[in-house]
Amino acid sequence: MEPAGQPPRPGTGPSSNPPVPAGSGAEWVLVCDDTASIRLLIRINLELAGFEVIEATDGAAALALLRRNPDRPPSVIVLDAQMRPLDGWGAIAAIRADPALTDLPVIMVTAALQQREEERSAAVGVDVFLPKPFDPDDLVDLVQDLARNGRPRDRPPVRPPSRPRGRPPGHP
Repeated sequence: MEPAGQPPRPGTGPSSNPPVPAGSGAEWVLVCDDTASIRLLIRINLELAGFEVIEATDGAAALALLRRNPDRPPSVIVLDAQMRPLDGWGAIAAIRADPALTDLPVIMVTAALQQREEERSAAVGVDVFLPKPFDPDDLVDLVQDLARNGRPRDRPPVRPPSRPRGRPPGHP
């Protein structure tokens, strides 16, 4: 959620109409989370990796944006599980039920670390389940892989291994 007394960033509110990157050639990622600091963390890291980022503050705003721009879908969707009025579970169900959206790769990020959440994510078609707090490098690696290779088929969602904080990949 946005901090009290602060409006959402321009183009990110539930009723806003954020522009989809038009023809820039860069791949773009839809980041949907109701917490401004999480969106900012994700945005900065993905932009440093060369992605354009469009933000939404809830599942309804994300779905509206996706349906308004069927000719320029995102390479990947990063979706929070717990938002209002439409949470990530409702959004992923709508994405997988829509033939125009069903093939979009989805990374579900959530602070709910219960086993049933991982099982639920597999049942609804999440491609990667990433518990919060997460290492931003892990997220960037996952987005790059999904953008390059598309949705993996016939396997449960990936839960990446945790890296010790502050250490590069490959270093214990």
